[in-house]
Amino acid sequence: MTDRDVTFVIIPENTSHVKQFKFSRTFIIFAACFIALGITAVSVIVYDYCKLKRALPSMRTLEREATGQRTQIQAFAKKINTLRSDIVALQEFERKIRVIANVERPADQDAVFGIGGSMPEDLDASLPLTEKHNRLLRQMHAQAEHLHDASAIQKVAFEELHKYLQSQKSLLASTPAIRPSIGWVSSGFGYRISPFTGLKEFHQGIDIATRMGTPVIAPADGTVAFIGTKGGLGKAMVVDHGYGMATRYGHLKKYLVKQGTRVKRGDKIALVGNSGRSTAPHLHYEVHLNGIPVNPSKYILN
Repeated sequence: MTDRDVTFVIIPENTSHVKQFKFSRTFIIFAACFIALGITAVSVIVYDYCKLKRALPSMRTLEREATGQRTQIQAFAKKINTLRSDIVALQEFERKIRVIANVERPADQDAVFGIGGSMPEDLDASLPLTEKHNRLLRQMHAQAEHLHDASAIQKVAFEELHKYLQSQKSLLASTPAIRPSIGWVSSGFGYRISPFTGLKEFHQGIDIATRMGTPVIAPADGTVAFIGTKGGLGKAMVVDHGYGMATRYGHLKKYLVKQGTRVKRGDKIALVGNSGRSTAPHLHYEVHLNGIPVNPSKYILN
């Protein structure tokens, strides 16, 4: 035995069969290191296991949250598709309204989905988010920006259309369109022989023969601009309808509104009389467009 060897002696209780084991120092050192490494490895494994076991509930919570977030992302993708379809429907609705109203879309106003290319395709909300969620998120972000721009353009288009229709509505309401009094036309618009002088004169309106005290109604919306005596018309009234339109009434008996009053089509504004230069009760009715008398019969639709 050398000084490098180590001998282990095992003596049983009955002192028989003594066993000896001889190992070299190198083997002993190697075995000790191996055992130490083994104990260390087992300790690390046990520590990591315990740590993982403690963290497992948190990991399960994170997994549930991740699953919920994936579900929300897919739901948002579906909502973006729905919003896109709604904007397309609004664009088609606007197109139909413009056709009905005969209003062209301004040349400098882009179409809703004409921004930077063609209409984007629907998002694939069923795309497996565990594999390609970044792709879906990028598509969602791009379409969200696109829809924001599209909605802004659609808003401008509807505001412009609404403004035009409102102006048309106001214009129609302010255009004389109904007979100002019941009766029959005893004298028309244009040249005629004056019943007073027997000479040819230009009659700037029409005469509606009717009973004394018959109501005179406003043929359109407007503001009473004048009430008073006006030469041969006797008691007269002028209603300004805006847009260059005005109506004049003569030979009145009584005023039912005051100067400055805002009237609506169909409102009673005066009573037929026989004031001024008149041979019998009747209403003298004129329509002026931009200060020029025009034939009132063209503005009577009833």
